[in-house]
Amino acid sequence: MKNPPADAAVGADGVPPPETLSPPTLADGQLPKDHTQAILEVTKRVAALLKQSGQPFALAGSVAAFAHGVPARFQHDTDFCMRREDADAAIKALEDGGIEMRRAAEDWLVKGRTGGEEIDLIFELARRPVGTELLERAVVKSVDSVWMPVLSPTDLMDSLLAALSEHYCDFGDLLPMARMLREQIDWARLDEVHRDEPLPDSFLYLLDRLRVIDRGKGTS
Repeated sequence: MKNPPADAAVGADGVPPPETLSPPTLADGQLPKDHTQAILEVTKRVAALLKQSGQPFALAGSVAAFAHGVPARFQHDTDFCMRREDADAAIKALEDGGIEMRRAAEDWLVKGRTGGEEIDLIFELARRPVGTELLERAVVKSVDSVWMPVLSPTDLMDSLLAALSEHYCDFGDLLPMARMLREQIDWARLDEVHRDEPLPDSFLYLLDRLRVIDRGKGTS
């Protein structure tokens, strides 16, 4: 799905409602003391600046899960995914908007910081490059009143399953997300992709045993 322009109008037809061309500003330049709301404020500002840049992107991570209806359990940053070839233009847009950007030691992301909150621009999800097709499948959602493209529920779960490893295998966040988004996720696709991978396959087996999904049918 193409990113909506910052001033796209929308009504009953499902197009995003009017937004100003200027990204949201923070009172006195300060973020709220509440961490959850601080992350949301940063997310909204970054999304507005990226929309102005014209570069395709999608919200990812725990804030994307929140956008789809999962209760907020934010990590230490807000994540956006985009194609590597669009990074320079996106970085310039964020820097021009007053966000401090820096190259990370890893070559698959760039980090930013504003008001004490961290921002990740990610070019690879679980070692797989972010591509045009992934971004076109993004769903435009309202995140705390600002419309932005968000990874589809299936792609979001796919990226989290692919990230499971012997060094990080925590089903604690995945299980409630799977329960809440099960009707929005293409489980047959995930089963086909991850059946030969021990850890994702174990999680899908757990979901089947808990009757969250019917693995025989590939649906919830």
